[in-house]
Amino acid sequence: MSNIGTIFSNFYEQNILAYIKLWQEYPIKLVSLILDIAIVIFLAYELLRIVKDSRAWQLVKGIAFLIIATALSKLLNLYILNYLLSTIMDWGVILVIIIFQPEIRRALEQLGGTNRFTRFFGFDKDIITKTKEDIYKVVIAVYELAKHKTGALIVMERDIEIKDVIATGIPMDADVSPQLLVNIFVPNTPLHDGAVVISNNKIAAAACMLPLASDQDIAKELGTRHRAGIGISKESDSIAIIVSEETGKVSVAKDGTLIADVREDVLKKILINNIVTKRLNEAKAKSERKGVKEFFVNLKNKIFKKKTEQKEDKKN
Repeated sequence: MSNIGTIFSNFYEQNILAYIKLWQEYPIKLVSLILDIAIVIFLAYELLRIVKDSRAWQLVKGIAFLIIATALSKLLNLYILNYLLSTIMDWGVILVIIIFQPEIRRALEQLGGTNRFTRFFGFDKDIITKTKEDIYKVVIAVYELAKHKTGALIVMERDIEIKDVIATGIPMDADVSPQLLVNIFVPNTPLHDGAVVISNNKIAAAACMLPLASDQDIAKELGTRHRAGIGISKESDSIAIIVSEETGKVSVAKDGTLIADVREDVLKKILINNIVTKRLNEAKAKSERKGVKEFFVNLKNKIFKKKTEQKEDKKN
């Protein structure tokens, strides 16, 4: 691999200087430069927004520190230190990809939007009402289970599909109901061990196997259900609800973070804000952007049509 300093030098010469020369020769190229910079800033902003509240944020800060330290060591002629830091930077890219594979996968899935531009395009009132009713049913079931200290793990799928997780369980495709959810988690029954996944307003499957979070991510007193809940919330944007069979306390795992000892009203707010309100706002914003785009396209067509008519009138 080439040295990190050489990479930045080549980038500067082949991109920044090239743009400046083109701009001097062809001023119209300024439009391309502005567009290029705007796209890069947008992608950088989206990447930072995705990783800011995850453990990958610490990685970003660490990489920034290494780049600055490498540049300073070269500037101050600290040859040994510069050699060591440059070697770490060269091989660090491969190590980062291996160690943070789940975070990178999740960031790419969120950047791609997965279902955001399809499933919730035209998010209507019927879906909103149905989703809210399902949330209330889930909350009723969760606190009924908590009252009897019955362990449970319920995963609510959002934009990123988790079909691979659903495939590990027993297919159900049943309507959401508090009675069914409570019955599933009755101890010593075939489906009680594992997670229930709710997808597209249906109980998609039960007894599903979830990826477990690493030991350093959670407190020692928390068990397998909590590790599984954190694990699935890290590898997707799903929300996991966990009921402890030891204490009867309810926890919520979201974006790799565990919110412990959640009250009933707080759980309702978390689920509605993240599953209904947030998506509805995104759908409205997308619809507004589409309307603005259509307005300018129509305006452009009208201007073009008017110019064409004027040219034809002059010919006549």
